[in-house]
Amino acid sequence: MRILGVDPGLTRCGVGVIDAKADRSVSLVHVSVLTTDKQLELPVRLLLLQTELAQLIEKYEPQRIAVERVFAQHNLRTVMGTAQASAVAFLEAAQRGIPVDLHTPSEVKASITGTGRANKVQVASMVGRLLVLPEGKLLPDATDALALAICNAWRGASLTVPQGALTPAQQRWREAERQAKKRG
Repeated sequence: MRILGVDPGLTRCGVGVIDAKADRSVSLVHVSVLTTDKQLELPVRLLLLQTELAQLIEKYEPQRIAVERVFAQHNLRTVMGTAQASAVAFLEAAQRGIPVDLHTPSEVKASITGTGRANKVQVASMVGRLLVLPEGKLLPDATDALALAICNAWRGASLTVPQGALTPAQQRWREAERQAKKRG
């Protein structure tokens, strides 16, 4: 199963795509951090995130999307930006009938390291071991996105592809569109 993990944020949005097998093995497909300039207007920033996320979904064709659950923070602006970036991922998934699962930071930490109180270094170390990555080479947002995807593979997703929110006719139409885009 292919899973896209999204660590939402307006300034930095981590995205990681993995392939997961029924034996719990995982492999890296793609990882990056999408960025937007703080000087841009909010609608433009959201549009930039949407455009880049749509391109990633088209290219890598995830079967599930895992997003970090927004939790109350002291900084309202941070919470709002995180929630708005999450909404972009939800909309992109809904348009394609891709299931979305939400995971809390402590759930992700517990899944990856065995304890919900793990720190960023411990999570990054385990993600690196699981995906055979060079140590210390990823930005924290990218590591968090990969951790979300792995957590989803192990906790939130069955390794079968659900039908999603689209009708059979809509699924056939989407597939025809995707094939037409591939041909050029």
